Amino acid sequence: MNRALPVVRLRVPTDEDAIAWHRVFDDPDVMEFHGGRPAELSVYEELTARQRRHDAELGFCLWTMVDESGRVIGFTGAQPWPQEWGPRGEIEIGWRLGREFWGKGYATAAAQMTLERLRAAGVPSVVAMVRPGNERSIAVTKRLGMELAERFPHPRLSEDALCFRLDLTNDYRK
Repeated sequence: MNRALPVVRLRVPTDEDAIAWHRVFDDPDVMEFHGGRPAELSVYEELTARQRRHDAELGFCLWTMVDESGRVIGFTGAQPWPQEWGPRGEIEIGWRLGREFWGKGYATAAAQMTLERLRAAGVPSVVAMVRPGNERSIAVTKRLGMELAERFPHPRLSEDALCFRLDLTNDYRK
């Protein structure tokens, strides 16, 4: 299915975006593959502060996603893999959307913009870590041209995390 992708804008997260992220992610469906329950506001305050540092130091981060009407709808972008397990030392691309924005192409559009920005920043490759069963995110990885490369044992869950990879040095677009 080839449909036009929606208009989406990416910006460095602000202090106010912590509140917006907390609000749009306050849904058990959204958090199903991210701990199962909504996070406290302080989690998003720390996350947005860390992303501002990443943008200043690396030239990329998890950016706030804004739709055509100016509403904060989630985030997408990239950051160094933050865990002690998995693809340590690699750059992870990721996305999360509020429930009402699912299925409209926002994640794919914003992730494609992220890949363009990462190429421009000289990032040679990215990974996407996805839990089995998260078919929506797996579909986005496939639309980006990513391939399942390996599995990592998850330290807290009884399932392996799926690691998708994409070489950014080849400038082909699907």
